[in-house]
Amino acid sequence: MLPEIEKLLVLQDRDRNIRALKNELKVAPLERVESEERLAAATRQLDAVKLKAKEIEVEKKKLELEAQSKRDMIAKFQTQKFQTRKNEEFQAFNNEITRYEGEIRTVEDRELELMDDAEKMKATVAATEQQTKAVKAQVERQLADIAAKIDAVAAQLTELETERAGLTAGLDEDLLDTFDRLFAGKGEAVVALEHETCTGCHMKVTTQTVVKVKGQREIVHCEQCGRILYRGE
Repeated sequence: MLPEIEKLLVLQDRDRNIRALKNELKVAPLERVESEERLAAATRQLDAVKLKAKEIEVEKKKLELEAQSKRDMIAKFQTQKFQTRKNEEFQAFNNEITRYEGEIRTVEDRELELMDDAEKMKATVAATEQQTKAVKAQVERQLADIAAKIDAVAAQLTELETERAGLTAGLDEDLLDTFDRLFAGKGEAVVALEHETCTGCHMKVTTQTVVKVKGQREIVHCEQCGRILYRGE
């Protein structure tokens, strides 16, 4: 195998690793956003549950005030009916008292329903708080892991890029330029020739190309895809 091919294969291996590490660095922020969104969603759910519980308490308080207001009116009517000397007014006050008492019973029934709802919501809030706490702890661990991974990958990337710079020393500039262009555009720049077929594009090459590759005396390109060929069989 030509020394240049050997160097290019080593260089290609490092470039594969560099590409993989760069992809990891691209994915890491997306993983971080996904984790943060999980926590945000859990927090929104907890806020919604707490808001619902608060709305129940507000409605309960409103009904308590409404019931008390009606009781005050009944007390007022009770006083007024015993102050009047007219039977029709006395009866009218009784009718109003009866009406308000009925309304108070309706309000109190609703209050009982809300008290039951409040107890259920109290349990729901407690459970949701526990769930949110668990999600927060998990997300914090994930974020710490992601940060550690980013640091480790960045360090590996720096090391590989430094090594790569050393590997390119002594290579023909035009050959290196061709290699870089092929690797960037086709994913692989140097591929094996097996059974007269380029393993990059999986197309058969000419007999002349096969002879040149087997001769291992010059850099040979696949006439179909342009990749650099080496003897693989």
